[in-house]
Amino acid sequence: MPVLRFRRIKLGQIWLGENMPPFIIAEIGINHNGSLEIAKKMIDGAVNAGCHAVKFQKRTPELCVPKDQWFIKRHTPWGEMTYIDYRMRMEFNGEEFTEIDRYCRGKGIIWFASCWDEPSVDFIERFDTPLHKAPSAMLTNLPLLSAMKKTGRPLMLSSGMSTLEEIDAAVEYVSEKNLLLAHSTSSYPCPDPEINLLMVNSLKKRYPEAIIGYSGHDVDTLPSIVAAVLGATFIERHVTLDKTLWGTDQSASLNMDELVLMIQSIHRANLFMGDGIKRIYPSEMKSLMKLRPSQNEFERTQSKRFTLQTWYNQKIKAPGNSSRQSIFSRSWSKAL
Repeated sequence: MPVLRFRRIKLGQIWLGENMPPFIIAEIGINHNGSLEIAKKMIDGAVNAGCHAVKFQKRTPELCVPKDQWFIKRHTPWGEMTYIDYRMRMEFNGEEFTEIDRYCRGKGIIWFASCWDEPSVDFIERFDTPLHKAPSAMLTNLPLLSAMKKTGRPLMLSSGMSTLEEIDAAVEYVSEKNLLLAHSTSSYPCPDPEINLLMVNSLKKRYPEAIIGYSGHDVDTLPSIVAAVLGATFIERHVTLDKTLWGTDQSASLNMDELVLMIQSIHRANLFMGDGIKRIYPSEMKSLMKLRPSQNEFERTQSKRFTLQTWYNQKIKAPGNSSRQSIFSRSWSKAL
């Protein structure tokens, strides 16, 4: 079972939390279109890009599809079929998830799933995944949250299409200490003005013991990079092999090249942030010795006492290679 800490959590062999590189999740979701072969290629892409985890979705169609929609005809990649048949075709069965589990373990990558109903939680439990996720649509489904909470595993919640009051109720119900909470906007794709990344810090202040991240549905990599800079401790993005593939999530997903670029950019941005301590870096020394003026390059006046006026009369010249000590501190200390 994962080891829990305030604002830090261990999933498998990986720690995530405050002051650590962002934990990157590739959301495969249902972009596999029911194909185990496509799912494996997406897992390969996530591994090659440097993701820490991949995530699937699990539904029980008989429970999740309203009965008045069961027999509505739909055009699908497999021809015309009823909506309930389409939803069943999109779901991986136990044998297929067993293969996904084997494949991910062999590749050394964590996998887990968004569960949309209570039987799906029981189904995913058999694979000993390190956490469960409740999607934004299920944030207010307390029986589902209860089923996940009873497993004793960490729980991830997405907060799309939810009010703060609804988020408060869900967080209070499941407890902050065992929680990864994702800021999200449930639009596919999400318009730029509605991404609202400052919510990352708002959620951190509101839920100080939870792990706060970002689950994006935007069209490019920039919002995820900015979210990481703002302190998101995990980033979840939908991925696809091809944005033109059939499916409602494909257009709001990153292709594998974009996924690589996003992760590389997040790592660079993490380096850019530094530690907030001012210092002179070794790479600056050549410029310092060449350009910084020093005491030896002054042509001092005959004045017995150094004044501000005589300072302006002096000729300050580079290079400053005689001493590292500031000319300001040396000159003014002598005047005193």
